[in-house]
Amino acid sequence: MANISKKVSWSGRGDDRGERTPLLNGAEDGKYNRHVLHFVFQSLDYDNSENQLFLEEERRMSHMGFRCLETRRWVICGLIGFLTGLIACLIDIAVEKLAGYKYSAVKQNIEKFTEFGGLSISLILWAVLNSAFVMVGAIAVAFFEPIAAGSGIPQIKCYLNGVKIPRVVRLKTLAIKVFGVICSVAGGLAVGKEGPMIHSGAVVAAGVSQGRSTSLKKDFKIFEYFRRDTEKRDFVSAGAAAGVSAAFGAPVGGVLFSLEEGASFWNQMLTWRIFFASMISTFTLNFFLSIYHGKPGELSSPGLINFGRFDGDYNLYEIPLFIIMGALGGVLGALFNVINYWLTIFRIRYIHRPCLQVMEAMLVAAVTATVSFAMIYFSNDCQPLGQDNTEEYSLQLFCADGEYNSMATAFFNTPERSVRSLFHNPPGSYNPLTLGVFTLAYFVLAVWTYGLTVSAGVFIPSLLIGAAWGRLFGILLSTITSSQSIWADPGKYALIGAAAQLGGIVRMTLSLTVILVEATGSVTYGFPIMLVLITAKIVGDYFIEGLYDVHIKLQSVPFLHWEAPPTSHWLTAREVMSSPVTCFNRVEKVGRIVDVLSNTSCHSYKYRKICGLILRSQLIVLLKHKVFVERASSRLSHRKLQLKDFRDAYPRFPPIQSIHVSQDERECMMDLTEFMNPTPYTVPQETSLPRVFKLFRALGLRHLVVVDNENGVVGLVTRKDLARYHLGKDGLEELHLAQT
Repeated sequence: MANISKKVSWSGRGDDRGERTPLLNGAEDGKYNRHVLHFVFQSLDYDNSENQLFLEEERRMSHMGFRCLETRRWVICGLIGFLTGLIACLIDIAVEKLAGYKYSAVKQNIEKFTEFGGLSISLILWAVLNSAFVMVGAIAVAFFEPIAAGSGIPQIKCYLNGVKIPRVVRLKTLAIKVFGVICSVAGGLAVGKEGPMIHSGAVVAAGVSQGRSTSLKKDFKIFEYFRRDTEKRDFVSAGAAAGVSAAFGAPVGGVLFSLEEGASFWNQMLTWRIFFASMISTFTLNFFLSIYHGKPGELSSPGLINFGRFDGDYNLYEIPLFIIMGALGGVLGALFNVINYWLTIFRIRYIHRPCLQVMEAMLVAAVTATVSFAMIYFSNDCQPLGQDNTEEYSLQLFCADGEYNSMATAFFNTPERSVRSLFHNPPGSYNPLTLGVFTLAYFVLAVWTYGLTVSAGVFIPSLLIGAAWGRLFGILLSTITSSQSIWADPGKYALIGAAAQLGGIVRMTLSLTVILVEATGSVTYGFPIMLVLITAKIVGDYFIEGLYDVHIKLQSVPFLHWEAPPTSHWLTAREVMSSPVTCFNRVEKVGRIVDVLSNTSCHSYKYRKICGLILRSQLIVLLKHKVFVERASSRLSHRKLQLKDFRDAYPRFPPIQSIHVSQDERECMMDLTEFMNPTPYTVPQETSLPRVFKLFRALGLRHLVVVDNENGVVGLVTRKDLARYHLGKDGLEELHLAQT
């Protein structure tokens, strides 16, 4: 270990509430340690345990049985898309209604007091309404389900990477997520509802695919075959894609999002099923929205975001300008992430109690209303109202009759409508000062808002910031050149700026390109958007990681990237594995199994020849059903278990403390032969770390057994063993794990 540059101690934190998601970085008593690894995070098991029960079930199944299973998978994907679309429709209608009532009330109040004075009352009304909406949403998140905070994309990325995040796909999480995002957007925060839609789709998929609700204790006795991590992961991928599709009207983009940002490895059989779920999601949303708006059959809205269609074109000599905008987006995105990173650390240290989190959210809501009002009040950017005026809540304020305040178009509106106006309003709709001031103010508000204890996404705020400075970029080009006709359309620069800013913050490339192309309906801009996103990623990665990766690290999750650290070839499996390994005999004493699972100190057999691998959850099910042999008392007959017994206990296996084993039963024996996986993946102890890493990640393993030359077990490689090593500024760093 002499070549490792430095060692940093990682520690975990106990939890007195059982399966509870820890605070970011394990804030405890206001203290903060930047390098923490929580032992609450376990790996999902994407590798099927091919024990005797599994093989017998597979052999009994006919060809028609496998065809029926495949049909059920398609049915489940259709249900996922349908329910995700319904949830998106509910969110959209609720936000439209609540925001409409709020802006209408504030607008009437402003118009009433503009002429006679007393606009301070309008400001108070706006701030109070914002704070009230946000307070309700923040209370729901902070006190009832903290995992519902934020967009949920980092958590879903971790889940698809193979990390079990407690409570992330619960029904309660979905309910709080939907309710919270409605309150956040209606409360005027600098947030969007698109990120939470991805999380919502994933939760829907996790629930529908299991055919039951463990929260409601309701089992519909369907889809029992899919109650395992392998199948559930595939459906969660479909749910995340359906959420993207519902948000942006981008079915192909949803598939690529699951591939690029989510899945640790990809099954080609998934592609069409995920695309099907995405299409159903978009169709369901558009169908019900068309009925709601009184236009049944007119499926014109592509998704929650209707950017409108871009029919313009660009010239080849503008490509260098687009690349410059991409670099600028990378720098601004990195600045956004750095500030948000330190702000999150501040929250961990000082704002870790639920009541303080609610108060902070209300403060941000009030400040957002105050800043918006001040910007509108002091702005003298008045624009004439056209005959085809499309501004939903246009404010006249101190402008002349027949004019409206242009600053109000950006601030006094939902973020989606503001983005659309920046994209499509004609040249001259905004003056440069308005765009510059708005960009600065909204950038600060968005940085401050992301990370609050509310359900909210960062997609739309990023697009809005980028669209503002992108449109400003286009206006300045037309100002400094002699021929303004060349740069006649500032809307295309707003689109490029939006892509650059969002790419600089989240570092998505291929999927975001397709999402923006599908959302705008313009294939023409696909090439420049891709160039801009690649440039933004390259420039941004030079300074700091993407926002989602930053928050994954702050949550202390053992996330495995695509490749092992490039300087880790000299490390071997023997040096990274956990040892010693507790081994059982094929036929083991019940008392010893209970002691081991209860963490009671007992003799551990070492360096035994490997016969198979059995999971803790499987042992608990065996103890629960008292699968004992050679019993002193024969009051309980030996019962042959089936895979259904294990699936019924999935995923919330009972704790060992809930299993009662009498003193007589402790002396009985348990035969593990038919329940263990006799062919686990193994590696020699001299295998290099990159090779171990590739095998572990590509196969979605939870455990990788390390053996010696005689096939004796010498250690076990887990996710945390691999996550300990990463490339730091001074070379390869080892982050030690503390058993606390």
